[in-house]
Amino acid sequence: MFQKDSQISSALTRGIRITVRSRYAAEHSFPAAGRYAFTYEVRIRNEGQKPVQLRSRHWVITDSTGKVSEVRGPGVVGQQPLILPGGHFEYVSGAVLDTPRGGMHGSYQMQLQNGSEFEAIIAPFVLAQPHSLN
Repeated sequence: MFQKDSQISSALTRGIRITVRSRYAAEHSFPAAGRYAFTYEVRIRNEGQKPVQLRSRHWVITDSTGKVSEVRGPGVVGQQPLILPGGHFEYVSGAVLDTPRGGMHGSYQMQLQNGSEFEAIIAPFVLAQPHSLN
Protein backbone atom coordinates (compact mmCIF):
# COMPACT_ATOMS: atom_id res chain seq x y z
CA MET A 1 0.00 0.00 0.00
CA PHE A 2 2.84 2.41 0.80
CA GLN A 3 5.70 3.47 -1.41
CA LYS A 4 9.01 1.73 -0.81
CA ASP A 5 10.34 5.04 0.60
CA SER A 6 7.63 5.36 3.26
CA GLN A 7 8.87 6.17 6.75
CA ILE A 8 7.92 4.07 9.79
CA SER A 9 8.06 4.72 13.54
CA SER A 10 6.84 2.70 16.50
CA ALA A 11 6.59 3.25 20.26
CA LEU A 12 5.16 1.23 23.15
CA THR A 13 3.76 2.99 26.24
CA ARG A 14 1.99 1.04 28.99
CA GLY A 15 0.85 -1.65 26.58
CA ILE A 16 -0.23 0.73 23.81
CA ARG A 17 1.82 0.34 20.62
CA ILE A 18 1.58 3.22 18.17
CA THR A 19 2.98 2.61 14.70
CA VAL A 20 3.01 5.34 12.05
CA ARG A 21 3.84 5.09 8.36
CA SER A 22 4.24 8.27 6.35
CA ARG A 23 4.63 8.94 2.66
CA TYR A 24 4.98 11.87 0.32
CA ALA A 25 1.69 12.68 -1.44
CA ALA A 26 2.89 13.97 -4.81
CA GLU A 27 -0.69 14.14 -6.08
CA HIS A 28 -1.49 16.83 -3.48
CA SER A 29 1.85 18.66 -3.55
CA PHE A 30 2.85 21.79 -5.48
CA PRO A 31 6.61 22.20 -4.95
CA ALA A 32 6.80 25.33 -7.15
CA ALA A 33 4.41 27.00 -4.67
CA GLY A 34 6.20 25.63 -1.58
CA ARG A 35 3.48 23.09 -0.77
CA TYR A 36 4.60 19.57 0.19
CA ALA A 37 1.82 17.19 1.24
CA PHE A 38 2.25 14.01 3.23
CA THR A 39 -0.08 11.29 4.43
CA TYR A 40 0.40 9.16 7.51
CA GLU A 41 -1.32 5.98 8.61
CA VAL A 42 -1.58 5.40 12.35
CA ARG A 43 -2.20 2.02 13.98
CA ILE A 44 -2.90 2.02 17.72
CA ARG A 45 -2.76 -1.50 19.15
CA ASN A 46 -3.68 -2.40 22.71
CA GLU A 47 -1.12 -5.00 23.78
CA GLY A 48 -2.11 -4.52 27.41
CA GLN A 49 -4.66 -6.22 29.64
CA LYS A 50 -7.18 -3.38 30.05
CA PRO A 51 -9.42 -1.44 27.65
CA VAL A 52 -8.27 2.12 26.92
CA GLN A 53 -10.00 5.06 25.29
CA LEU A 54 -8.17 7.63 23.19
CA ARG A 55 -9.30 10.99 24.58
CA SER A 56 -7.13 13.58 22.79
CA ARG A 57 -4.10 14.13 20.58
CA HIS A 58 -1.03 16.36 20.56
CA TRP A 59 1.14 16.59 17.44
CA VAL A 60 4.37 18.54 16.97
CA ILE A 61 5.16 19.18 13.30
CA THR A 62 8.54 20.62 12.30
CA ASP A 63 9.75 21.60 8.83
CA SER A 64 13.38 21.72 7.70
CA THR A 65 13.70 25.44 8.54
CA GLY A 66 12.83 24.69 12.17
CA LYS A 67 9.30 26.09 11.96
CA VAL A 68 7.15 24.26 14.53
CA SER A 69 3.38 23.82 14.48
CA GLU A 70 1.38 22.10 17.19
CA VAL A 71 -2.02 20.46 16.90
CA ARG A 72 -4.11 19.61 19.96
CA GLY A 73 -7.66 18.43 20.14
CA PRO A 74 -10.15 15.80 21.18
CA GLY A 75 -9.90 12.36 19.61
CA VAL A 76 -8.67 11.57 16.12
CA VAL A 77 -10.60 11.86 12.85
CA GLY A 78 -13.68 12.82 14.86
CA GLN A 79 -13.54 9.74 17.08
CA GLN A 80 -12.51 8.80 20.60
CA PRO A 81 -12.15 5.06 20.10
CA LEU A 82 -12.29 2.48 22.88
CA ILE A 83 -9.59 -0.10 22.20
CA LEU A 84 -10.01 -3.48 23.86
CA PRO A 85 -7.05 -5.72 24.83
CA GLY A 86 -5.72 -7.32 21.65
CA GLY A 87 -7.65 -4.82 19.54
CA HIS A 88 -6.52 -1.93 17.41
CA PHE A 89 -7.70 1.27 15.75
CA GLU A 90 -6.35 2.64 12.47
CA TYR A 91 -6.79 5.89 10.63
CA VAL A 92 -5.15 7.96 7.89
CA SER A 93 -4.49 11.68 8.04
CA GLY A 94 -2.15 14.22 6.49
CA ALA A 95 0.10 17.21 6.93
CA VAL A 96 1.32 19.96 4.62
CA LEU A 97 4.76 21.56 4.95
CA ASP A 98 6.40 24.55 3.30
CA THR A 99 9.60 22.49 2.83
CA PRO A 100 10.28 19.09 1.20
CA ARG A 101 11.44 17.58 4.49
CA GLY A 102 10.33 17.66 8.10
CA GLY A 103 9.07 15.46 10.87
CA MET A 104 6.33 14.78 13.36
CA HIS A 105 5.98 13.32 16.84
CA GLY A 106 3.49 13.59 19.64
CA SER A 107 1.23 11.73 22.02
CA TYR A 108 -2.30 10.53 22.65
CA GLN A 109 -4.01 11.04 25.99
CA MET A 110 -5.39 7.63 26.89
CA GLN A 111 -7.92 6.87 29.64
CA LEU A 112 -8.48 3.62 31.51
CA GLN A 113 -11.93 2.53 32.67
CA ASN A 114 -11.08 3.61 36.24
CA GLY A 115 -10.64 7.19 34.98
CA SER A 116 -6.84 7.33 35.24
CA GLU A 117 -5.04 8.80 32.24
CA PHE A 118 -1.62 8.52 30.65
CA GLU A 119 0.19 9.79 27.57
CA ALA A 120 0.97 7.22 24.89
CA ILE A 121 4.03 8.38 22.97
CA ILE A 122 4.07 8.74 19.18
CA ALA A 123 7.72 8.24 18.15
CA PRO A 124 9.27 10.76 15.73
CA PHE A 125 8.91 10.03 12.04
CA VAL A 126 10.19 11.71 8.90
CA LEU A 127 8.11 13.54 6.31
CA ALA A 128 10.21 13.69 3.15
CA GLN A 129 9.85 14.13 -0.56
CA PRO A 130 11.59 11.01 -1.98
CA HIS A 131 14.63 12.77 -3.46
CA SER A 132 15.21 14.60 -0.14
CA LEU A 133 15.50 11.42 1.99
CA ASN A 134 19.30 11.55 2.24
